[in-house]
Amino acid sequence: MERPAVEPTGPGESAKARTLLRGAADGQSGRNLGRDPAVVVNAAPAYLAPMSYAVPPASSIDATLAELVEEFDLLGDWEGRIEYVIELGKDLAPLPDADRAEANKVPGCAAQVWLAVRRDGDRLRFLADSDSALSKGNIALLLRLYSGRTPAEILGFDARAALDRLGLPSALTRQRANGLNAMVGRIREAALAAA
Repeated sequence: MERPAVEPTGPGESAKARTLLRGAADGQSGRNLGRDPAVVVNAAPAYLAPMSYAVPPASSIDATLAELVEEFDLLGDWEGRIEYVIELGKDLAPLPDADRAEANKVPGCAAQVWLAVRRDGDRLRFLADSDSALSKGNIALLLRLYSGRTPAEILGFDARAALDRLGLPSALTRQRANGLNAMVGRIREAALAAA
């Protein structure tokens, strides 16, 4: 059976989103995310590159959250959602060795998480990595929301409500949920310092 081609809908759409859309078109959940070698259909090279936030986000932070909510809703169960978060982490651009400094470590995480901040005019760019697949996915999700935003946008966004809307804290252990909150706290601290 030939699968329907799922074309990118926007400049910031990831291969993961196309996988989700394809699964929805096939009537499947996202359980096999990343296991189908034919996921990317006629994708431009920009869609194949690691996640990068060198340009300002094309949509507002609320629109980005709405996209994430839609993606999570397509996945159905929590096993698929956690697998999707892990897949997001695989798309993070490599963190330069110089940024793996003690000063960039996020305290309170179950794993080692590094978060570096770059100022680009009036916007903040975040680079991150972790030695844990799930923590790396969590920080990738946060970077999708926050990187390339102004301090005012970051500080005006209710991260707790957003993460609750995704249902992420309830799917994590208490220690992982605390780590996620610590990551958000570090991002907000950077925004406060830059404001």
